[in-house]
Amino acid sequence: MEEHRAGSGGGPPRGRSPRWLTGVPGGRAARLPWASTVLLGAVVLAGSAVAARGQPQDRVPLDLFARLLILLAVGVLLFRHRHPVVAAFGSAVAVTAYLAGGYPYGPVFLAVAVGCFGAVVAGHRRAAWSAVALVWLGHALVAHWLYRWLPPQGDRSADWGQELGIAAWVLALAAAAEFVRVRREQWADRRAEREAAERRRADEERLRMARELHDVLAHSISVINVQSSVGLALLDSDPEQARAALTTIKAASKEALGEVRQVLDTLRTPGDAPRAPAPGLDRLPELVEQAASTGLTVTVETHGARPAVPPGADLAAFRIVQEALTNVVRHSGSRTARVRVGYRPGRIRLGIDDEGPATGTDAGGSGNGLAGMRERAAGLGGTIEAGPRPGGGFRVRAELPLPPGGSGTFARAAHKEERP
Repeated sequence: MEEHRAGSGGGPPRGRSPRWLTGVPGGRAARLPWASTVLLGAVVLAGSAVAARGQPQDRVPLDLFARLLILLAVGVLLFRHRHPVVAAFGSAVAVTAYLAGGYPYGPVFLAVAVGCFGAVVAGHRRAAWSAVALVWLGHALVAHWLYRWLPPQGDRSADWGQELGIAAWVLALAAAAEFVRVRREQWADRRAEREAAERRRADEERLRMARELHDVLAHSISVINVQSSVGLALLDSDPEQARAALTTIKAASKEALGEVRQVLDTLRTPGDAPRAPAPGLDRLPELVEQAASTGLTVTVETHGARPAVPPGADLAAFRIVQEALTNVVRHSGSRTARVRVGYRPGRIRLGIDDEGPATGTDAGGSGNGLAGMRERAAGLGGTIEAGPRPGGGFRVRAELPLPPGGSGTFARAAHKEERP
């Protein structure tokens, strides 16, 4: 089975969130964001120069030290993907120093916003809000208490209403960052659910293929094993009977190879329809013929009118009967078996009986036949019972549900077909 992989073309895969937003490691998110950081630095430098012209003349003009602080506040954001806490606190310290220097207000606060935004999105909420609190506390100290000893000369206490604007700015930043963080977690949960679903589908497909190969090979190899024993025993005394046994071996091996090839073709071409239809209960005569070649006489009884049976249920019913007959060939000393197929409204009932006794021998089986039958029935929501009969021998009973409307008209009938 091949799993779908996203191509390497431009843009993120459909249904996936962009890496710069979710913080997914690797790819672009692991690189230093040079382009966005350089653009932000240019905007902050140019915006600060423009903002300085419209502010009171008592503010300290932008000098080399102020520009270095701006570059430091923005430059540390290069590491906001790899080290978001360092970026948040680095920009906060640089902006606090900028405010303490008495320089004009302006877009320098964008550096703090970007740094704290990245920290919140990366999951470092406490560090982000600590950095914001550092800037706010620094501004409050400078604007209301430390302005006497800091530049510019003759500065006065700021209006407390200014703090309301800063608080509104912080709340807006918090709301935006929290929104992105929640969305990021939702995207991560959905991605995890998709990956878990893909793993489940892969596991289910492997189990289905294993069951299919087991049923195909176990039945055919059991027939081959019995016929090869007959051929070896009669090779000298009855060459014609030995030739018939070899002919049966050839036919059984050819059929097994064809079914195995069909299963393997579905692995090589996922999504394509199989070239041959899956076997169903309409192929019961073939099972009877194969069982007859091993010396087993099988009686088939069909009750009820056959409805439109979905391929999955038809295949499961066929494989259950096939595996049950295989177990009779392998483990039972009886040379007769009875198969009952009952079509009832909304369900199929199967019964396979042999009179035993058990031989205690094994034709090389893995012991997974009964487990495989139970898995097939459970996969359709059905039930299966297997165990010794009260009068001796072994019995398998299975009941498989059919979808509503697919059960057809029920008519009681009985049909018997015997093969020597």
